[in-house]
Amino acid sequence: MKRLASGAAVVLLAVALGGCRGSDTETGESGVKTDVGVTAEPCPEAVNKDKGCIYLGIISDLTEGPFRALAVPITDAQKAFWKRVNTNGGIGDYEVDVTKYVRDNKYNPQVTNQVYQEIKPNILALAQTLGSPTTAAILPDMKTSNVVGSPAAWTSAYAFEDVIIESGANYCVESMNALDYANETYKPKKVMAVHLAGDYGDDAAAGAKIASEKLGFQFSDVKTDTGTDKQAGAVGAILQQQPDVVILTTGPADAAAVIGGAAARGFKGRFIGTSPTWNPALLQSPAGPALTALYEQSGPWGSWGTDSPGHKAMRDALPGKTPSDGYTSGWVWSYPVKAALEKAVANGDLTRAGVVAAVKQLSSVDYEGMLPTGAGNFAGGPGGTFKQTQISKVDPAAPTGVTKVRDLFEGPTAKAFTLDKPCFEQL
Repeated sequence: MKRLASGAAVVLLAVALGGCRGSDTETGESGVKTDVGVTAEPCPEAVNKDKGCIYLGIISDLTEGPFRALAVPITDAQKAFWKRVNTNGGIGDYEVDVTKYVRDNKYNPQVTNQVYQEIKPNILALAQTLGSPTTAAILPDMKTSNVVGSPAAWTSAYAFEDVIIESGANYCVESMNALDYANETYKPKKVMAVHLAGDYGDDAAAGAKIASEKLGFQFSDVKTDTGTDKQAGAVGAILQQQPDVVILTTGPADAAAVIGGAAARGFKGRFIGTSPTWNPALLQSPAGPALTALYEQSGPWGSWGTDSPGHKAMRDALPGKTPSDGYTSGWVWSYPVKAALEKAVANGDLTRAGVVAAVKQLSSVDYEGMLPTGAGNFAGGPGGTFKQTQISKVDPAAPTGVTKVRDLFEGPTAKAFTLDKPCFEQL
């Protein structure tokens, strides 16, 4: 790292010029401007102590929330991803730290805002912000403060936010593709969306509603709450209405309660769960046989064992780990952050505002084959939304309990759909 020059070579700019309130902008000998979350000093666990450090925050559901079984491997994968980046030379004259500012949000919006405010003065951006409602709690401040974040979520609202760098198809499109697949495979007449409230579940349900209207299905919408002891209403609605296909958008334990409860009372329809509903540990639960018989999984990319350079790099970086698609997701979500930082350095502006500007210039992201060419078109705005989904079936012999039955595809409903506002606003 070329240390910050002294005297005239150090330029201190006013806050108004820095694009970040409450901080000064510095320009080092390499010509790269920095402000918050970037130091000339090396990272705490630096590979090359001659390089400076970019600090990224992680806000995840690490202890007691409904997605903790996914969030812990997501976070571990991101640590491994950035260790690989640092080992391969870092980002320009910098390495990246994602370990110092890791915080638990307990999947609670208020806690999310609290821990975000704690780490905000010390980070350039967020390597992870887990959850749609939790990210929504800090999004206004992220926009005001130019804090770019990679969401561990897929709500369609992110297509309209410059500070959010999402990966994969959103929940709305995912449900559309799931029902196009169901239409070809099962010829359903009645479809039900069972989901959590908010812009996670509501977004998926909106996509199911839009697809049902286009495909001529009878559609019903059932909201449920988090908690395995709170699924009786959803199970009762399924048994009463007898849909042919249920689009399920909950946490994994809730999904097992719904599927297992409905199956135990004779339901024989199909369930297709949006990506966060699945956890292979469910196969060891009492609902395991019902899941194997009735459940399929929609998802934004190939699972742990997929043959791509990115998947192989992930597996190599996580030796000895029990396979989980939490790892897969955490790894994939890191690519656009890397691309944005690389672009910002190339632009000579590694300030927060410079990273936002870099995001707006990205027309594609290299996911090392984990997503196809053309994914990560943030310059395209909502019109650049990626719309491909994979469908998998339960397979107890597979590394993460599911095996692909339909490779990444964009169904006719999604292809014809124009995203002009967040889908959950249309439910």
